[in-house]
Amino acid sequence: MNIHRLLSGLLAAALLPFAAHAQEVVLKVAHQLPPTSLAQTMFIEPWCARIEAESGGRMKCQIFPAMSLGGTPPQLVNHVRDGVADVVWTLPGYTPGRFPFSEVFELPFFTTSAEASSRALWDFVQEHAGSEFTGVRPLATWVNGPNVLHLRDKQVSSLDELKGMKVRAPSRLGNKLLAALGATPVGMPVPQMAESLSKGVIEAALVPWEVVPATKTQELTRYHAEIDGEHAMLVATMVYLMNQKKYDSLPAELRKVIDNNSGREFSAWVAGQFLKADVIGREATVANKNTIYAIAPDEASRWQKATRPVVDEWVREVSAAGSDGKKLYDAAAALVAKYSKD
Repeated sequence: MNIHRLLSGLLAAALLPFAAHAQEVVLKVAHQLPPTSLAQTMFIEPWCARIEAESGGRMKCQIFPAMSLGGTPPQLVNHVRDGVADVVWTLPGYTPGRFPFSEVFELPFFTTSAEASSRALWDFVQEHAGSEFTGVRPLATWVNGPNVLHLRDKQVSSLDELKGMKVRAPSRLGNKLLAALGATPVGMPVPQMAESLSKGVIEAALVPWEVVPATKTQELTRYHAEIDGEHAMLVATMVYLMNQKKYDSLPAELRKVIDNNSGREFSAWVAGQFLKADVIGREATVANKNTIYAIAPDEASRWQKATRPVVDEWVREVSAAGSDGKKLYDAAAALVAKYSKD
């Protein structure tokens, strides 16, 4: 009997490494928007399905939407760095000063198509901005679709009409853009925007069409100004980040699954999903019988000229902090041009 127990114990001990090797990994994935948001349904859930399928069910997600792990949207980067979450989707613009180099993609009239600019952003981060991501592993870096000016109850077609209006912006450079246009910028994360529009704290908001359904922006605003052209007036950079220690702890074959679902082309795919979501958001606004209109080309040129000082100021700020702002700007612009030609 004792020999039987001894043999059983030895066999169990021998099998322990294999059991641990096959143990299921559950990744905690956190973000700021509701579970019905297009970002979750069109981007995060498909990614989770991919890694589960490609890992043979050994790796899965547990999604925590709407900041259900606690904290506020600006804390998401700390959450993934500190291991509160394993993976997060967030906007660098929520933490001004933390991503000083990759912020260049949020300059006025800088990016072209979302897919091309997202490929450019991925390369730029790998080549010039890796220090901004200490403790985390970028899985995707992208820009969203062009921000649209969503107006509560007043149609704006010129700089004169925009002057003094309280407008929500997504980032530090978005605030500077609005100030250069004569508006009064009010910085805040997307989840705060709906209440601020409802109460009249802000009169308008700069956001892409994609966030409209989740925030009911089509019900809180009546007018929507688009600026057509090769370059978007304003976009936000977005990142999908994984805790570096969590990634390092995975067995090689699971790291390979993560690697196969991250990178430049994955970033472009995510940007494409956000563009599809833009279409859905715009259609919801049309269905609500709101007024969508374009800023006239001559007027749009005035807006671009008015915001040029924001670009010059960014170059000076980065240079004053010890880096070559002009060199970084030119490198980012060259990458955007490169991928825009493909």
